Amino acid sequence: MTDRFRIALAQLNPLMGDIAGNLRKARAARAEAATGGADLILFSELFIVGYPPEDLVLKPALQDDAREAIEKFAADTADGGPAVLIGTPWVQDGKLYNSCALLDGGRIAGMTFKVDLPNYGVFDEKRVFVPGPLPGPFNVRGVRIGVPVCEDIWTPEIVECLSETGGEILLVPNGSPFEAGKEDVRLNLIVARVKESGLPLVYLNQVGGQDEIVFDGASLVCNADGRLALALPAWEEKVVVTEWTRGPKGWVCALGEIVKEEDRSTSIYHAMMLGLRDYVNKNRFSGVVLGLSGGIDSALSAAVAVDALGAERVRCVMLPSRYTSKESLDDAEACARLLGCKYETVPIEGAVDAFTVALRETFAGKNADTTEENIQSRIRGLILMAISNKFGPMVLTTGNKSEMSVGYATLYGDMCGGYNVLKDVYKTEVFRLSHWRNAHHPRGALGPKGRVIPERIITKPPSAELRDNQKDQDSLPPYDILDGILECLVENEMTFEATCAKGYAPATVKRVEQLLYTSEYKRRQAPPGVKITAKNFGRDRRYPITNAFRDARDV
Repeated sequence: MTDRFRIALAQLNPLMGDIAGNLRKARAARAEAATGGADLILFSELFIVGYPPEDLVLKPALQDDAREAIEKFAADTADGGPAVLIGTPWVQDGKLYNSCALLDGGRIAGMTFKVDLPNYGVFDEKRVFVPGPLPGPFNVRGVRIGVPVCEDIWTPEIVECLSETGGEILLVPNGSPFEAGKEDVRLNLIVARVKESGLPLVYLNQVGGQDEIVFDGASLVCNADGRLALALPAWEEKVVVTEWTRGPKGWVCALGEIVKEEDRSTSIYHAMMLGLRDYVNKNRFSGVVLGLSGGIDSALSAAVAVDALGAERVRCVMLPSRYTSKESLDDAEACARLLGCKYETVPIEGAVDAFTVALRETFAGKNADTTEENIQSRIRGLILMAISNKFGPMVLTTGNKSEMSVGYATLYGDMCGGYNVLKDVYKTEVFRLSHWRNAHHPRGALGPKGRVIPERIITKPPSAELRDNQKDQDSLPPYDILDGILECLVENEMTFEATCAKGYAPATVKRVEQLLYTSEYKRRQAPPGVKITAKNFGRDRRYPITNAFRDARDV
């Protein structure tokens, strides 16, 4: 009977659809694990194709390529090195499963299928996969390994089945997206399964960005007594070999690295960095270009971009109009100087005048209003897109979740771009993150240490500067009030009455609700952005554009 066992955890960043590249990455990880004397290496959910594959996984050609890659990888295991547990789509009897393959002895030694297919929030697995039968454990070189796949541990049934059929260690491949505050939810869930089953559990999560979703890694091992034996760092790739010993009470993992859990601002900032870095790099953009206005949203977006990509890949453009203050000009230049990125000025006044002349007869007899304000914003978007087309960098949009919630943004203007790191970040969080970045240098950041956002940018009243003496709070409630109401209506789906009971004025709540619903058409046309909350727009919160329902009716 085997009394010692080494399990390698491959916390890696696959590229969606790059089956050959993901196989190379898996082979390199297995070679590293072999050097560490591993008996088995575990990869994350659907690693060979990337996660989540959405409807891409329905393509027969992708299914065939994934099967071929798994068969090639299985052949590698004839060398006597580590056995492999790797996630893959798998067609069996005409049904497509979210599977985990056991590869050992030069062959596919076993296959288990995900049972509990999530179909909420960002997940649509019932759309593409068939649920598998209740699984039993694999016998891997004398150790009975249970492999519940990701969602399979969110309820007790699958783990209970594996325990009752002789499982000794639970290895859980995951594709679990980051959400602020989710760490405690995961850990509590893992401890619950461990206590119910009496088995140690390995939680292996992928790392990296995939469109709007970011995976934080943060893989861990929990022994049968509920104590952590290993907690890997978030946001980085790592292959770690764990040491296991069989004792009177079963298998125990030796104590390894235990990384301290990050605070909220640290984890959000790292999520934005990794989300942007992978979106730009995986889609092969040369870098990013953004409008640097002298305001806090564009300053924080520029800081994240420099930290993610390096200053040489970030181009900042000030696009002043007659309403741009000297203060904003100075602040934007100072911010670019602190970040060390390229900075230039392209005035828009001549283009504004040209539009004024072109529309003079059409607008005759009409007073100036938001139409003229939006023309300025759209000219800025046009210039940034022209720079993108000419030189290749992706336009980085800089609006925050508070603005997107209530439509305080210009379609085809400041909403113009390819990606938005602040899309799921409320304005009050933008202020906190800006203070945080000035006081901290994020792990792995390519930007400079120390202050990168001038203090005046953080402290001055926000303004779009599209008319004389304009302030955001001319059009919106104060951001602490607005964000509090949005927290109730968006994040918690609270009723009008319950929101007002929090102390918010009924008329203000009604106005915010009205703006929230009528702005849905704008959000449908917004660029993707890093998912931070449990209710990001587009992936989690899906509302109809045509919608006459209002909870606030009698105010």
